[in-house]
Amino acid sequence: MSALADRRETGYRRDALWIAALVHRLSGVALALFLPLHFLVLGLAIRSDASLDSFLGWARQPLVKCAEAGVVFCLAVHLAGGLRVLMLETRGWRPGQRNLAIAGVLVAALAGAAYLIGA
Repeated sequence: MSALADRRETGYRRDALWIAALVHRLSGVALALFLPLHFLVLGLAIRSDASLDSFLGWARQPLVKCAEAGVVFCLAVHLAGGLRVLMLETRGWRPGQRNLAIAGVLVAALAGAAYLIGA
């Protein structure tokens, strides 16, 4: 297969809307993987104050704070992607979808950075 034909068949993967859909799905998977840890921490909070305090002490590490910023980014980008999909379903295709998708990722990145700065 020639390089030109290969580029034609996979060129859509470089499109901003395809990447936005991929990021939306991957952020959903990441949030689903995070959920059991979240329930574990809720269980620690219910069990005793000492076990929750122990976990919260561990959670003050810089690497954990960076991971929390990743969760905030995933939440924000998943929200933005979901809103974009809802707009597509209710209002139909409109010009500027690509710009909305890029703006959603930028807002999510700012949310993650704001979390890191405030943490």
